Amino acid sequence: MLSAYTHPKFDYSPPPELQGGPLHRHPVIVVGAGPVGLATAIDLAQQGTPVLLLDDDDSVSVGSRGICYAKRTLEVLDRLGVGDRCVAKGVSWNVGRTFLREAEVYNFQLLSQPDHQRPGMINLQQYYLEEFLVARVAELPAIDLRWKNRVVAVQQKDDGVSLRVETPDGVYALECDWLIVADGARSSIRGMLHLEVEGKVFMDRFLITDVVMKAGFPAERWFWFDPPFHPGQSVLLHRQADNVWRIDFQLGWQADPEEEKKPEKVIPRIRAMLGEDRPFELEWVSVYTFQCRRMHDFRHRRVLFVGDAAHQVSPFGARGANSGIQDADNLVWKLKLVVDGKAPDALLDSYAEEREFAADENLMNSTRSTDFITPKSKASLDFRNAVLTLARKYPFARTLVNSGRLSVPTLLSDSSLNTPDSDAFSGEMSPGSPMDDAPVREAGRDGWLLDLVGNRFMLLCSVDDPAAVDAQTLAALRELADGPVPVEAVLLVRSQGEQQPAGWRVVEDCRGRYAERYDARPGTVYLFRPDQHVSARWRSVDVEAVRVALARATGKN
Repeated sequence: MLSAYTHPKFDYSPPPELQGGPLHRHPVIVVGAGPVGLATAIDLAQQGTPVLLLDDDDSVSVGSRGICYAKRTLEVLDRLGVGDRCVAKGVSWNVGRTFLREAEVYNFQLLSQPDHQRPGMINLQQYYLEEFLVARVAELPAIDLRWKNRVVAVQQKDDGVSLRVETPDGVYALECDWLIVADGARSSIRGMLHLEVEGKVFMDRFLITDVVMKAGFPAERWFWFDPPFHPGQSVLLHRQADNVWRIDFQLGWQADPEEEKKPEKVIPRIRAMLGEDRPFELEWVSVYTFQCRRMHDFRHRRVLFVGDAAHQVSPFGARGANSGIQDADNLVWKLKLVVDGKAPDALLDSYAEEREFAADENLMNSTRSTDFITPKSKASLDFRNAVLTLARKYPFARTLVNSGRLSVPTLLSDSSLNTPDSDAFSGEMSPGSPMDDAPVREAGRDGWLLDLVGNRFMLLCSVDDPAAVDAQTLAALRELADGPVPVEAVLLVRSQGEQQPAGWRVVEDCRGRYAERYDARPGTVYLFRPDQHVSARWRSVDVEAVRVALARATGKN
């Protein structure tokens, strides 16, 4: 083998409940130690909430599975402490190319702006992401991760949730205030609660192959319609870590999944694509069917669903794991405030509101991509082929090419947590927007805006001269930091001066990108949520307006 990943086996330990220990009520239990469940538990623990994490397996996933992690997800993973490892191991890319037969008809760049810390996308086998997240869990004593613990019963109560858990040593009971369900598309807990997913299953199948080989293809996304090596169908190629290449072949609905996974069927397809002389080995093979479905409600009293347990999309567009990790990012800061008694229970309704909206957006884009990739009528096929032919020469047709609209963060412009603008702004950073990154400098050290923001509310105040900010304003801003829900106020300047107010963080917009991307001028103030979304903005400091916006962002009005 040119590459061989050794799957770790994690130790099972008999739970204390089976050793005569008292029944302990947990603030939060998370079920499912895939990427979304692990991210949820890490985020909770980093914010000081003890969490019990249960999984019915004792290793990481098999096969590459969700390989594409978008810039926004990488920014979340940075806050969870694994972003650097993921980017270092993964294959960064920004360019995608679409071909009709052998001719390129369209290409795109994910990240057209300069001065961002993270690339538009990385490709990384899911087992690596899970391995890095498990290692991070081991660094956090607030997480109790239990392998080979399978939930077999769930019961909702007025003030919490009861579970029964099966282990190699027997069955035991658990109680928790809140249950987060991250046990995947075939969620057993969803079934135990008699809840359904609604949507569409597409009548087509794709063969997924992880192929180990040395090849000179660039680190780009390549998608073929009707290639000569697989006529009448489509093919997708991605480079991954360790000389592993992901190749997806469209098969059609009539294909027999078990037959198509056999090496004698898979190897000729790959040889037709790569040529007879290129050596390769198969690392993993699977066949999947498209689904675009979601639960009607992501919140059911004290049970909250995240990731594939809540919604499923087709793989084209990389919207599965990316949206699941963003579910966790949206939920945890809200749950933390509720657990600590600093926000009403109703704040968790905004998790459902915002992430159900995001799921609908992902389902819409995923469905459109699937319809374009797998047309179900001659008229649809003729339209698609006409678009692809015209796209070679005409820009208008390129906007219609859809080999998978890739994952982007959802603009929560209609969220009930936003404070509408009362002043005029231009640009894209309106309330509800996920933050854009920008290079900054603090205390003489170069860094990035998104490394300074997150996991707490922050007020970023643009000023000409921090030494000239009057004492009354500074005192009022400091009061925000001492409130029940603290808001850290930070002064942002165009260039660092010699005089700075004592005890204040002062950050320099060293290349002017913050001013450019946020339409910020002296006096401009932005309130950012813990999940790095814009909550409110003003053209001048008004501490009372900030308090009102904070109350709205925490579900108090």
